[in-house]
Amino acid sequence: ATGVNNIDSDYARLKGIEVRNVVAYSTDSVAQSTFSMLLYLLNRPNYYDAYVKSGAYARSEMFTHHGPAFWELSGKRFGIIGLGNIGRKVARIAEGFGMEAVFYSTTGRNNNINYKRFDLDTLLRTSDVISIHAPLTDITYDLINWEKLKLMKPCAIILNTGRGGIINEADLARALNENLIGAAGIDVYMHEPIDPQNPLLKVYDKDKLILTPHTAWASMEARARLIEKIARNIEAFKRENQE
Repeated sequence: ATGVNNIDSDYARLKGIEVRNVVAYSTDSVAQSTFSMLLYLLNRPNYYDAYVKSGAYARSEMFTHHGPAFWELSGKRFGIIGLGNIGRKVARIAEGFGMEAVFYSTTGRNNNINYKRFDLDTLLRTSDVISIHAPLTDITYDLINWEKLKLMKPCAIILNTGRGGIINEADLARALNENLIGAAGIDVYMHEPIDPQNPLLKVYDKDKLILTPHTAWASMEARARLIEKIARNIEAFKRENQE
């Protein structure tokens, strides 16, 4: 896959085992899944779908129904943590919704001229949506903890389709339970499959949180690209070692 955080790289080097990853196979899939989670949390289609199918709308005397309120993405700020291939794709989609896309560079080396670069605290304070698209490293581990979550707007939504461990799961559950932030969408976890005792499974208001089982990457097209690029890596390895 793309991430190599689950590989013991030191041992591999010691034993002469070559490690090759695959990049840019899941960009479209992850970006699409990111906005799927965002719109699910924001527009609450599950609630309105259930309202109509329950027969409540048919019994109503009004042409509309004012259930959970939602706000428009247009004119809001979309903060991206990690502006790589996926982060840039997400930024372009956010702009399509009329949002301002800004970013925080986890390495400090990304100076993309197309988007404003903020320090992490400013990005968290000023963004209406925050989306994580960074690898898990010593720098990003526990990057979003209680102190950082306290900086966010009360209505803000945070999404993680990057790597588990970047958001402190216990702190996020507490922030949701204490209504510190608006909502969260999580596709990746510190331990996968998710630990049965994970505090996110015990969040009081289930409507403030969507949890998916590390599937953002897994469109049919992305799977096909992954297998094809793995095969190319193997062929390249064989070719290089025959020369």
